[in-house]
Amino acid sequence: MKNRLLFALSFAGILAGSAAAFYFSITKPALPPVFNPVSDPYVSGIYAEGIVESVQTSGENINVYPEVAGTVKEILVAEGQEVRKGTPLVLIDDSIQRAATEQQKSAAQASHAMLEELRAEPRKENLEVAEAQVVSAQAALKTAEDELDKQTAAYQIDPRSISKDALDSAINAAAVAKANLEVAQRQRDLTKAGAWIFDIRNQERQYNALEKSYLSSNALLSKYTLRAPTDGVVLSITTIVGNYVSPQGSYESYSQVMNPVLVLGTPQANLHVRCYVDEILVPRLPPPSKIKAQMSIRGSDVKIPLDYVRVQPYVSPKIELSDERQERVDVRVLPIIFKVEKPKTVNFYPGELVDVYIGE
Repeated sequence: MKNRLLFALSFAGILAGSAAAFYFSITKPALPPVFNPVSDPYVSGIYAEGIVESVQTSGENINVYPEVAGTVKEILVAEGQEVRKGTPLVLIDDSIQRAATEQQKSAAQASHAMLEELRAEPRKENLEVAEAQVVSAQAALKTAEDELDKQTAAYQIDPRSISKDALDSAINAAAVAKANLEVAQRQRDLTKAGAWIFDIRNQERQYNALEKSYLSSNALLSKYTLRAPTDGVVLSITTIVGNYVSPQGSYESYSQVMNPVLVLGTPQANLHVRCYVDEILVPRLPPPSKIKAQMSIRGSDVKIPLDYVRVQPYVSPKIELSDERQERVDVRVLPIIFKVEKPKTVNFYPGELVDVYIGE
């Protein structure tokens, strides 16, 4: 009985193993792809990886960096917003620079007031005082001369009536009064002449120096407001209120690199596609007038024709299409720019990677 049970179990195991082997040996049909892989639409085409960017007559998107460092006080625009040239974009805390500018402005104004004072001389009141001092000195001289005449006449009549010492004192008093009159007259003439030309020139130079210092400080103050350098669309804002920014940009904590504070592009009805052709394929490129190209959007079956715009005539080392610039590569590429009209039924944006085929 025991042997029969073992034989039955063994036979059941053999059947189960055979069934499992048969089941797992069946080839399952492959799942269809989510979208068709990119295919060459030309008999012989050149493949290149491209990136969508806004339309620029030269260069790439506009990266906006501040010229001064500080804490972001306010962000005045939003991503996707169209802006005009000169529109304020970001305010950086300018409290210290504003105080310094106001101080330099006050110093320049004080220097200018001093210059105007020198140019306005002589002051009427000062001139009247000088004239009064001359009149007083003339009266003092007349009194001294009259006293001297009396002393002299008495001495001539009777030398014993006036001492020699008193006569000498009268003579000295008249001489002092005459000298005082000359001083008062020259002081009046100096007051009437006004400020010395060299004093005016010196004050002019001091005022010009302070005024230029104020203008320089005021120009620096204006740098604390980032403005749109041209008409465009805000593509990206990489900072928030309270962040510290500098001429190197804004620190991005995830990638740990410095990014531009804002990225501006042009309106997105028409976009450019910048593709990079491997240097070994450059000899196969047709003449510019015969270049045809087509791009495929990754993740879809959409294919869109491209219009040739220009070649950026500089072969440079190939890099990843990101802000990382630390890799070492040996391949060099030639940038070619195409124009693409954005279909109403398809969404793609600046910064998106696409596949491009260029017909030979």
